[in-house]
This record gives sequence, C-alpha cells and structure tokens, in this order.
Amino acid sequence: MDAAVSDSASSEPTAGAEQKRRSAEVFDAVAERYDVMNDLMSLGTHRLLKRALVELTRLRRGQRALDLAGGSGDVAALLALAVGGSGSVVLADINASMLAVGRDRMLDEGCANVDCVQTDGTRLAFQGGAFDAVTVAFGLRNFADKNAGLREMHRVLRRGGVAVVLEFAKPRAGPPRLLAGLWDAYRGTWPILGRLVVGDAAPYRYLVDSIDSHPDQDTITGMMEHAGFAEVECHDIFGGIVAIHRGVRAGEPSAGEG
Repeated sequence: MDAAVSDSASSEPTAGAEQKRRSAEVFDAVAERYDVMNDLMSLGTHRLLKRALVELTRLRRGQRALDLAGGSGDVAALLALAVGGSGSVVLADINASMLAVGRDRMLDEGCANVDCVQTDGTRLAFQGGAFDAVTVAFGLRNFADKNAGLREMHRVLRRGGVAVVLEFAKPRAGPPRLLAGLWDAYRGTWPILGRLVVGDAAPYRYLVDSIDSHPDQDTITGMMEHAGFAEVECHDIFGGIVAIHRGVRAGEPSAGEG
C-alpha cells in the first residue's frame, strides 16, 4: 500500500507506559484463545456487532480501510470482503502476539488484500489521508491516550472518510439500575471463565476494569468532535451496554487524498 506507511514509525511515548505494559501482558496471555473467549463471553453476539460496524463504514469496492487494534483479524476479514480484490485493508495492532494470530487468519481465509502492520494507535505509522475508513472494535478503551488515538484516526482518513468505533459503553435504557446490576453480575463471571479456558483470570479482571474506566457515550461523542470529526452519531446497542460511534472527516478531497 504505497500511500499508507509513512517514514515516521511510532515510538513508545512515556505517557501511558504503564497502561501499555499491562495491556501488552494481557494480550500476550490471551492471544491464542482470544476468539474462543469472545464467543463465550458475548454468546456469539460480538460477530453480529462487528458486521454492523463494517456496514456503517459504507465502504465500496476499490477503497482502502484500516482496522486498528485489529487483534485476531475478524473485522479485517469483513473489511476485505467489503472493498473486494481491487481494494485494500491494513490490519494494525500494537501487540505482536495478537498480530501474529491475525496474520495467520488472513492466510487461512485467503485475504490477499490485507496487510498486517504493528503500530501504536496513538502514533500511527501511516501518511495522512491514506484511508477511506478506519475502524476499531473493542480496542479504544485500551489506548493509553484515547484523544491522541482519535486524532490519529482523523489524520489518516481522507476528507469525507469515516471512523467507526465499536466499544463497551454505559447502560442507559430500560430500568438503568436493574440493567446495570445484571450486566455487572454477568461480567463478574468472565474472570472465572478465563481461568477455566485460558488458565488465567487476571486478563479478564483487567477487561472488567477497563470497561468500568472507559468514558460514557456522550463523552466519546465529545472526544470525537474535539478530534475534528463531523456528523458524529452514536448508536446504543443492548440498552447501552455497547455503542457504535461514527464520525466523518469533513471537507472535500484535497490533492493526494483520495
């Protein structure tokens, strides 16, 4: 992808170094069983949510897409189908273990139009205006600097391109206390499940903690607008347990962006 990779590859910033270290340990531990645990914890619904994420990109054949925190590559595979053989996709992740799983998946599924790149989501190693769409599924909350990550997503989009973020959110529909209570109880089973399936409960305690500390939907909307996105919309799912945010890099295409 000649328009994607820039000369300024990312380096580890000092800010958020501890969160990055902890996140790296977590994903190193769970990489091989990542998809299995996602199916078990979500009862398979994560697959439907990721299809909805890709549909909201409204990608067309021949376009270019970037999937950040792309993990095991399930979203990248869907994006590859959306853009077809004349288009291209970059599966990006900061974690080498997760990226290796994603790379194997791309080979197994014959996704010849997908490149795998290890890069920091807060300091992307891509030129500005390189992509028609950027996605991140259940990954933004792990960014050491979410505002920087959103600014980078905006930077690497062409004008008129879209960013779509699928992430855990805050329940706010129906009887809120009841829904929140049921959600808390259900999440409490994840570390137990992790111990049984992966042999380690700690990564799933981290997962629960990261959900609790992630900003609510209105805050994410404001952060996207502050990063430069226009037409920001939020779609609550499962009463707000999960949300999909979509924003547009406004303006007409300029020279070299398209």
